[in-house]
Amino acid sequence: MTTSETTPPPGTPTATRAEYCVIACADAWRDNGEVLASPMGLIPSVGARLAKRTFSPDLLLTDGEAMIVGLDGTPEGWLPYRLHLAMVTGGRRHVMMGAGQIDRFGNQNISCIGDWEQPARQLLGVRGAPVNTLNNPVSYWIPKHSPRVFVERVDMISGVGYDSAAAAGPSATRYHRIPRVVTDLGVLDFATADRSMRLASLHPGVTADQVREATGFTLTIADDVPRTREPTPEELRLIREVIDPEGARDREVRA
Repeated sequence: MTTSETTPPPGTPTATRAEYCVIACADAWRDNGEVLASPMGLIPSVGARLAKRTFSPDLLLTDGEAMIVGLDGTPEGWLPYRLHLAMVTGGRRHVMMGAGQIDRFGNQNISCIGDWEQPARQLLGVRGAPVNTLNNPVSYWIPKHSPRVFVERVDMISGVGYDSAAAAGPSATRYHRIPRVVTDLGVLDFATADRSMRLASLHPGVTADQVREATGFTLTIADDVPRTREPTPEELRLIREVIDPEGARDREVRA
């Protein structure tokens, strides 16, 4: 199996694995227009802020509570709960959540591990995952790609996957979309005939066999998998000097 390479422009500083993850998360919001970006987690948050500073200037960022904020975090407007709900129910929000488990069709579990009647481990609970996934595009960020997370079948469906949405009918599929799953190994999507997961790109230094071994189900993997795109020098400068100057990203995904 071969993997295509991309050559960075001359003089481009070498990016860390964490910075490729930031770039992959940022690209989830590319061309989204004026939607509410709801990143959950450190690297997705850096990615959303990078996207707004560069190729997606119309993104709306919040303080996580009740305010629309600018690039420097200064409040720009009030986001009352009724307006937030209107955006949530109309497809005007793109969430990036985590997952305790995720399966081949994008069903996500953040509730419990094991049988519902007597789970081996309690997680966050279902929370807003069903509403998020049925009413908005939802991507996922998984900092540790492993067979424990990428499972054949989730123990409980919290976030709705493509097969479950299709089974529920048009009311569930109207706004349902999972643009991408970003991990420390690469980017995955659902651009297949049956909407099952495929390997879309590999972060530099990662092989397709590594991803295959870290996944608990059979992925669609092409013979020639592209690399995750290189960050531009300006993107690296923004990540390192403006958005995350303390390097917290490298503590979440180590080189």
